[in-house]
Amino acid sequence: MNSKLKPMHSHHKSKARLTQAAALITLCAAIAPAALANERFFTYSYEPETMPQGAWEIEQWVTLRAGRNSTVGQKDYKRWEFRTEAEYGVTDNYTVSLYVNESHTSFRDPATGNNTRDFCWDGLSIENRYMVLNPATKPVGLALYLEPRFDGENFELEQKIIFGQRHGDWKWALNLTHATEWEDHFKETEGEVEISAGLTRMIGKHWAVGLEARDHNELPEYKIWENSALYIGPVVNYRRENWWATLTVMPQVWGGTFHNENPDGNSNLELEGHERWNARLIVGFSF
Repeated sequence: MNSKLKPMHSHHKSKARLTQAAALITLCAAIAPAALANERFFTYSYEPETMPQGAWEIEQWVTLRAGRNSTVGQKDYKRWEFRTEAEYGVTDNYTVSLYVNESHTSFRDPATGNNTRDFCWDGLSIENRYMVLNPATKPVGLALYLEPRFDGENFELEQKIIFGQRHGDWKWALNLTHATEWEDHFKETEGEVEISAGLTRMIGKHWAVGLEARDHNELPEYKIWENSALYIGPVVNYRRENWWATLTVMPQVWGGTFHNENPDGNSNLELEGHERWNARLIVGFSF
């Protein structure tokens, strides 16, 4: 999601939490049994398949959100989001993951000349995916997804309905996503709705190339439909037996704000709550 959780800034307490979480992921990797790769062909759209029972995987996510503008006081805006994931197949139909989340945001306010550079601890999250319909045996695969996240001050709960299927060398996925964020110790609330989809084609044994798209919307306090932004761009996957990497690069092709008249001064894009560019790289290692 286009998370706007208010950051818990880096300090001794959050560093201790990060160290403990990193140690847990390292321990998971050390004790993990061998398993085949469970690669992802998209980075913004989940596929309905889950991990085999007893299988482990470590994933590193790097997301870049870049390009707001001077009108909203965020010139040269860049937000880097880092997620380290340990994923385990509890059963053949149920997969659980632990995430460690961090981010770094930088921009310049032209009105004041102030530069902002902020490294944040964004908390821990636990992802739960349950495969209802196996695409290997059903016409369409279906999975349900639930992910709570907490950083000590802010809480988010994200839900997805995941569809997908493979047809020969082609594979597609469609996600319907809703999330609620409770910020500043539950004093503020924001809803988010997103539709994302991907279509890719396998090329040879190791490569896949396709397109991915997402439409993201924000609903502060669930009182207004504040904005919407549509992204679409290429996705590339490379895979080997026990590791894989997938990269998506998506420019914003359309955006709009509905609660007031053009706060970002751009009639074609939404640059107050979204960026011109979204890019994400995920690298996975199976054990």
